[in-house]
This record gives sequence, C-alpha cells and structure tokens, in this order.
Amino acid sequence: MTLPESPPSPGPASGRIAFFDVDNTMLRGSTLFLMARGLYKRGFFAPRELTQYALAQLRFRISGKERKGEMVHIRESALAFIKGQRVSQLGEIAEEIYEERIKEAIWNGTLDLARAHLAAGDEVWLVTATPIEVANVMVERLGLSGALGTVAESKDGIYTGFLVGELLHGGAKAAAVAKLAEGCQVDLANCVAYSDSANDLPMLNAVGEPHVINPDSKLRRHAKRADWPIHDFRHARRIVRILAPWLAIVGIIVAARG
Repeated sequence: MTLPESPPSPGPASGRIAFFDVDNTMLRGSTLFLMARGLYKRGFFAPRELTQYALAQLRFRISGKERKGEMVHIRESALAFIKGQRVSQLGEIAEEIYEERIKEAIWNGTLDLARAHLAAGDEVWLVTATPIEVANVMVERLGLSGALGTVAESKDGIYTGFLVGELLHGGAKAAAVAKLAEGCQVDLANCVAYSDSANDLPMLNAVGEPHVINPDSKLRRHAKRADWPIHDFRHARRIVRILAPWLAIVGIIVAARG
C-alpha cells in the first residue's frame, strides 16, 4: 500500500473526495516519460534508455493503453537511475521539469473538472503510479488537496533503488483510495473517480460516481454499458494514428534532442 507522505486531513467539508488518475487523464501522455526527458537532459542516463521511453510513450499516446511489462521495465530503470541520488535533489528537479514540460501537457478540461470539485467543497487527490515527488509538485502547482503515488525507498536522504510497498497501479489504486477515505471518515459511495484506463476499473468501481476521461477502447465500451459519464479532450486522434509510423521516428529524434 502506498500512502500520502503526510497524514490525511480530517475530511472535506462536502464529505466527498474526487480521485484523479494522472497519465492521459490529468495530462497528455506519461509523466514518467516527461521526467525521463528532463533527467536525460541533466545527464542521468544515455540516449538508448531515452529511446526506450520514447517508444513506450508513443504507443501510449496513440493507443491510450499501458503495457504492464513496459511499466515494470520503466519502473526498474527509473529506480536504477535514481539509486544513490539525494531525495532533495530529485524534488528540485521535479519542480524544474514541471515548469519545463509537465505544465504544458495538462488537459484544461480535466483541470476545470478538478477545480469545479474544489469549488464545491470536495477534496481533489491525484492517484498515480507516478513517483510521489512528481505528484506532490503537481498538487502544489495546481492547488489540489493531495496525492497518492509510488514511493521510492530512501535512507538518510538517499534513494536505495527499491520501492516502499508496490507500484500504485490497478488494484493497488483501489486499495489506496479506500484507505485514504477511511482515514478521512469519508464514504467511498459518495466519492468520484476519473481515469482513462481499463487498468483503473478497480478504483472506478470502488466509488459511487465513476467518470472516464480520454478512455482507451476497453474502458470506453465498459463506460457505455455502465452508463458512466465520458469526457474526451483529445483532438485529431485519427490523424495521429495515420501518421503513427512517421511520428515514431520524429518523436524519438525530438525526445533525444529536445
């Protein structure tokens, strides 16, 4: 179980929490890839590793689907890259990369939904496999309530190369939001969740009001059968698919040089 770094609040005034997935829900593409580009520019790893990230990112942007094997590989690579690095340094880099790359990738439509929840007295929490350092920067910059994210183990302020608990993905997200709601004395039946991926069906099914944003094909079919609200902020998806072979080449070159 991955928990927030600070104790949960006494609970929202409305008695409701809105949980938002991040990748392809709160922003376009993958935060891990955006971090990888930023870390590459700072000399953390070589072009070959960035190419692997680029290919995974391209498939994710076109299909909207996360491949578990790729996620595991990226997770293990990321842990290897940060092993021995100072926690404070990665926090500072995460703030820089937010300004350089993440900020411009935020979906305005999703941010509007989050702000509407805040205006109604709800808390808004990010729930993501993204490292908690990155999620916390997003929370601070966007004025949200908190984040549940993947936690890398550290000792004496230095990363060990291991995780605390597990990658926050699939069923682990559902367990995390349930624990947070319990700590805040909030009934999940009164809560809302948003995601793009069928991998998050456990979390979506755990709340009383599930929504889908930019859904993959499996989640879209499920949402239509279940009569869940569907929000799609993407544009020109067909054009992207037609140009996919060229985008694969251009994307990797831009990623390595941009």
